[in-house]
Amino acid sequence: MDITLATLAGRWTPLVLREFLRRGQATYSELSAALPTLSDKVPSDRLAQLTSAGVIERHRTPGWPPRVRYTLTAQGRALEPVVRSMWEWGTARRQNPVANRQSHQTRSSTATCLS
Repeated sequence: MDITLATLAGRWTPLVLREFLRRGQATYSELSAALPTLSDKVPSDRLAQLTSAGVIERHRTPGWPPRVRYTLTAQGRALEPVVRSMWEWGTARRQNPVANRQSHQTRSSTATCLS
C-alpha cells in the first residue's frame, strides 16, 4: 500500500494519471489543456514524478522543435482499478455526504486494519 500511495502522492497526481488512462499518451500541451486549472509547474512536476515511478515513459522525437510525448506503461495501466475506485468512492461521497459521514462514524468504532 505504501508504494501505491507514494506513486499517487500529490494533490493533482490522480487527475494527471486519469488523463493518461483516458488517452494512453499525451504531450505536455495536451495535458495542460485537459487540466486548465493547474499552474504550469504542476503538470511538469507530476510528469516527472510519474516517469520516475515507471507509470509513464518520456519519448523525445529529435528535430526542431523537439517533441516530447509521454505514454502510459503497463504499470500505469495496472493502476486503472485503483483510480476508478477512488473516483467511484468520491462520487458516492459527493452524492450523499451526510449519510456517508454517519455510516463512517458507525463503522469507525469497529474498524479493523486490512491485512
